[in-house]
Parts: sequence; C-alpha cells; structure tokens
Amino acid sequence: MTLTTQARPAPIKARGQATLDLLWERIRRQGDMPGFTRAINAILASMRGEDEREFSMTQTVLSDPVLTQKVLRLANSGMYSAFGQRVNTVSKAVLVLGTEAIGHLALGLKLIEELAKSTPDSAVAHVEMEKAVLAGMVAQQVAARAATRDPEEAVVCSILHSLGRMMVTFYMPERWTQLQAAGGAGGEDSAAPGLLGLSLEQIGRATAEHWGLPRNLVAGMRSVEPGERGDAFGHEDWLAALGTMSTRCANSLWNDDAAGAEQVRELAGAFAPLLGVDTEQILGAVDKARLEAANDLSIAPLANAAEKRARVDAVQRKREAGNRILMSGVADMRDAGPNVSAGQMTAMALETMFKGLSFTRAFAFLRNRREGKYLAKMGLGEGARDLLPNLAFDDAYEANVFHAALASDRVIFIENARDPKFAAKLPLWWRGTLAQARCFVVVPLCMQGQPVGFVYGDWDDTFPSVHLSQGEFALLNDLRALVVRTVERRAHPEVAAVSGRA
Repeated sequence: MTLTTQARPAPIKARGQATLDLLWERIRRQGDMPGFTRAINAILASMRGEDEREFSMTQTVLSDPVLTQKVLRLANSGMYSAFGQRVNTVSKAVLVLGTEAIGHLALGLKLIEELAKSTPDSAVAHVEMEKAVLAGMVAQQVAARAATRDPEEAVVCSILHSLGRMMVTFYMPERWTQLQAAGGAGGEDSAAPGLLGLSLEQIGRATAEHWGLPRNLVAGMRSVEPGERGDAFGHEDWLAALGTMSTRCANSLWNDDAAGAEQVRELAGAFAPLLGVDTEQILGAVDKARLEAANDLSIAPLANAAEKRARVDAVQRKREAGNRILMSGVADMRDAGPNVSAGQMTAMALETMFKGLSFTRAFAFLRNRREGKYLAKMGLGEGARDLLPNLAFDDAYEANVFHAALASDRVIFIENARDPKFAAKLPLWWRGTLAQARCFVVVPLCMQGQPVGFVYGDWDDTFPSVHLSQGEFALLNDLRALVVRTVERRAHPEVAAVSGRA
C-alpha cells in the first residue's frame, strides 16, 4: 500500500453543518476562547514574514510568562544542544529556533491552556486533553530522531489530531454520551458520521479552519493508514502520518499495560516506512515520551502507578495532619497569656511551623541593630544546630529574596530554589549553608514597619513537590501576627537586647 495526498474534502451536508453551528454557538457562549483567539492572531502575524517578525515574535512570547519559560527551556534542551551556547533571552531563542518553531510551540501551548480554562468539570474532557498532550510528547520525541526541520510543527499537528474529540467532549458533552451509547467506549469515531453528520476528524479540521490556523497544520490533521510512501508523498503527508501514529500510540499507552505495549510495537513497525525512522528508534522515542508523561500528566493511569499513588496519598494525609497541627499551634499561641515573652512566642511559632509543614529545617532569625546583622538564634531539623553560627548576614538592603520579603512584610514561598533563573536572587550565605533546599518559606516579623527578624523553613528532595494552599498561607500569617503582637506589647528586655535596642 502506498500513501498519496488526500483529495479535497467533500462538502459538509446539512446535519454536519447543524453540528458545527451548535459547536460555534457553544464556544461563543463559553467565551469564544478569547485568550487563544488573541494569541492565534498575534502568533500568526509574527509567522507571516512581516517586517521585523523576529522582534514581533519576541514581544508576543514575552507577553506570556508561561510561554517565555517554555521557549527558553526548549532553546536550551538537548534537541538544540548543537548550537553549543546558553540561551538566556527570548530574542536569542527566536534566532536559534526560528519564528516558525516558536510559533508552533506557542500555538500548541495556548490551545491546551485555553481548553483547560474553558472546560466544565468533566473527567471525560480532561482525559481527551491529556491524551492529546501525550500524543504531542510522542511526536516530539519521534520528530527529534527524524531530524525534521521543525519538530514543534509536528507536535502541534499531533495535538490537533484529537481536536475534534476535545471539542465535542468540552462543548457538547451530551453528544459525546450519545456517541458512546451508539459506538461503545472507543467507538465514538465510527458512530460520529451517523449521529453528527460528519466525522470527529472533520469537526477538528473545521474548528482549525474556523480559527484560521495555517493550512499546513490543518492538512497535517488528517488520519492516514500505514504503508509505503507514494510518489507524491510530501511534508504535509509526513505530518499527517506522525500525527496519526502519535495519537494511536497515546491511546495505547494510556493504561500502561501489556496489551497497550504490544499495540505500540505494532504501530511503530507499521509506520516506520512512512516516517523514515527505524522501528527501534520509534520505540525508544515512545518510551522516553512515556517516562515524561508519567511525571507531567495527572489523570492518565500511566501517570498514576500504584507506588506513585501511595506516595501522593501519604503526602496528602501528612499535609492534612500538618494543617491540624498549625491550627492547634495558633490556638496555643493565642491562649499563652500576657506573660509569655517574645522569645517564647517565637519558639512556639517555629516549632508549630516545623511540625505542621514538615520542614526539613527551620530557623528563627533576629535582627541585631548594633552589629547590623540578622542572626539565626533557633534551629530545628537534622544538623540545624551546627549551622547556626554560619547563618548571619548584613541588614543593609541587597537585591535578594530575603530582603525582598522583609521590605514587603509579606510571606514569600519559593517553589523551585534551584531554577537557574532564580540564582541571582539567592544570597551567598544561603548558597553556602542551605543550598540542599529545593523550596522554602520566609515569614517576616515586622514591628511598626521595621523588620525585627523572620522565620525560615525549607524542604529538601525527601519531600515531594510542595504547593502551599491559601489556608496554609493564612495560618502562617496568623502565627506571625501573634509573634509581632507579643513583641509590640511586651518590648521584653531579652528581645530588646537581641535586637540591639536595649
């Protein structure tokens, strides 16, 4: 069997047009995906070859912090390591990757973001979205091995392959239920023409055309069957073949079982001639995508192995118990009475935070005005006491995260202290003593607008990813307010001596 370019699609009949009209109305009713629509216009304008398109693309990317991070990560990835240089600015990334690669990356990212924002609370819709993301991961890895001109173009085409399914599950869930009733789970595609008047692939392509996506992306959305390349086989055919294989691989990988693994092997062997990539290379690419998906996806059984679920559940239970400790600690501090000293109240706050948030280490710093320094006076956690003599720094303002927290008098949470872009905001004293931390919290203690100290707590790699809830932030603010109130009320001699104001 050989693959030739597809003939012009047949005109859409009345029932199919009625389905599309309903879809457009549902999209408009839910906001017409305004963020994606605006992004499409800006991105496509930057890709059309207008004057200074590199500058225009740079401005478009910089307007979105998430996209900026993704672009810089890609520019510094192994895929582009042949350039042999660190890429620190979006302007340089556009020069390294080109406006088309950046544009395709942006389109794929924006589509997923906006669909995630627009969806109702539907597990089915989220499953389809994650399958599309998984297909994009497979396509990226295979395209990298094929040394294609623009791997990001292949990623977007593969994500878009499921666009029809995503649009129906997101915006017409009652029609999706009808499709499943008629065709059974997994048979929605075969039932679609009879019920909707057109296939799910046609719905996806019609949506892409409705949004004004580039012709090459729309052409790459069609499904093809494996075989040998025909004489007219071109780049758009290659995109369509990769998108088809990646989408089918995503379905097979979803449950992470032996049957799915066998299906992936069959797909790799069948599509290898069309893609011009060796079967073993395809399998290696798919396996790498599977490992990435296990870390990045959330709904897929692939990403929720039993040991991972058990670990996540254990952490959740620990966090719930920790919140109860925080609440009881705040209650104890409120009940401590008027005779408690500022030092005692600080010790209570430090212990409550250490236990309630499962810190690896926690320290209370006090300001010594006579020495012009912040000094760690109390520490909890393994090795904390030995570190105390080294935890000191000048109180003169410097442009780092600690002085920023003290100047703003706000609790600051640093989710990834190892991010290279964040390194300049970390002082030398921290890097020399506490750099094992992956994330940390700074809780400033300010009296009448002047900092008198702060509480610091961190987590190392033994604790999974940390995201503080609004409730936890509120409890931290309650703790610090009680400490500050005690300082203001008592003006205790020991605090005055420590802070150099006796």
